[in-house]
Amino acid sequence: MRSMYFPAIGFLGLVCIALPALASSLEDTVQSVKPSIVAVGTIQQDRAPPSKFIGTGFVVGDGNHVITNAHVLPPPLDSENHEALAVFSGEGDQAKARTATAVSIDPKHDLALLKISGPPLPVLHLDGGAREGESLAFTGFPIGMVLGLYPVTHRATLSAITPIVIPAANASQLNAKSIRQLMTPFSVYQLDATAYPGNSGSPLYEPESGRVVGVVNMVFVKDTKEHVLSEPSGIAYAIPGAYIASLIREAGLNP
Repeated sequence: MRSMYFPAIGFLGLVCIALPALASSLEDTVQSVKPSIVAVGTIQQDRAPPSKFIGTGFVVGDGNHVITNAHVLPPPLDSENHEALAVFSGEGDQAKARTATAVSIDPKHDLALLKISGPPLPVLHLDGGAREGESLAFTGFPIGMVLGLYPVTHRATLSAITPIVIPAANASQLNAKSIRQLMTPFSVYQLDATAYPGNSGSPLYEPESGRVVGVVNMVFVKDTKEHVLSEPSGIAYAIPGAYIASLIREAGLNP
């Protein structure tokens, strides 16, 4: 049975307020979620510009850890020129960089857990799961280097819970990645939403509570599911929260 979440209120409030009034609007939820959304990229002081955004992440656990997609992590860093993995919290000109290190990577589910420097940030918590037809939302940084570091929110319906890869009609449509996935399949969330590469790593959450049910993935899943298509669709995908929770627990944190 899927777990239910209600904001903490006093006993008197529980008696006097009808249950439907406990739910927040998406407008309120976005404001509570945004402080936990970070951009993921690199920083190098002698580069112009010094900051490079690659994707999105969100703060979990103790406030010093971030979940993102594994494919968001940059290739080997230019350590000779002091390039460092970083996350960026805040908005626009107020955004601040924090150095980060990858502490755990789950390549099968394209997830990574980062540890960040500095004081703890507000965290997001995970829910038990989501159902087909459920209305959800996600917040992140689509095309961050172009549009700037301003969190953008999209609504989404969970259209289907579907295998990450569908058996190909013939051998010519297979590639190494799809063969590996056919051997160890798992399901992903299919969304009727518009997302962009910079949205990779965005939390997919319940509009009423802000509790996370998945992480948006715009490269790893789409390439696996749609590699046989000559014209990729506008469908977005997300990795279910169960795999995120496992990665967080393995690090000794509370999801």
